[in-house]
Parts: sequence; structure tokens; C-alpha cells
Amino acid sequence: MTLPNSNDLAERLAAVEDRFDIYTLIASHPPSADTAFAEYTRDVYFPDGVFDRGPNLEGAKGVDEIASFTLKPAHREAIHVGLAHFASLPLIDLRGHHAIVTSYLQILHLDHEGVSRDLPNHGTSQG
Repeated sequence: MTLPNSNDLAERLAAVEDRFDIYTLIASHPPSADTAFAEYTRDVYFPDGVFDRGPNLEGAKGVDEIASFTLKPAHREAIHVGLAHFASLPLIDLRGHHAIVTSYLQILHLDHEGVSRDLPNHGTSQG
């Protein structure tokens, strides 16, 4: 059995730590968005960051504008009616000090007009 040299082990540990940090970053977004925790956004976006939701939805530029996005009345209303973000496990391609990360985000909310259904061991839900 050949043991890895200390440089290989240090590089492997650094890669594990990088992946863990990326997983934490991706996993932290949904609860921060669903609770309007703007401080989280201030902690993770660069000062000149861009929040681009595509051509049909409002976005934001700069960390303060991005952080205040979850404090808007429309977002608060979405939370009130049951907004829930779900992030997928990200695919991480580490390339030295850079990473390419692909993740999907699904947004759900309760159907307050839907038919209630029994969920075994969980009560009822309107979906």
C-alpha cells in the first residue's frame, strides 16, 4: 500500500473543505430566502454581485439591493402564503482555486384553494 505524500493529502483535504463550503452556501439559500434573512445575503454576495432572475422577473445589482430584495412587501407576501425554496445537491467541478457549480432551485407554495389530502403521519395538506 502506498501512502499519499503530505502535499497530496493537503490538496485532498483542501478540496473536501472547498466542497463542504460550497454545499453549505447552496443549502443556506432556501432557508434564508424563506425567512427574509437579508443578513445572510450580505454575507455571501460580493459588493458588486448581480441577482439575475431572467428577462421576465425583477433582479437586483449590488449587495445592498440584493439583500433588501427579500424584505420587499411582495416577497413577504410570498412567504406569508407558504413560499418554499428547495435546492438540489450541487454538481461541483473544482479547478484549483475556481469552481464551476451547477444546482437547481425549485420554488413551491401551498395551493390554498386546492383540495385537502390526508398525508399519513403528517396530517392534511392542500399541496
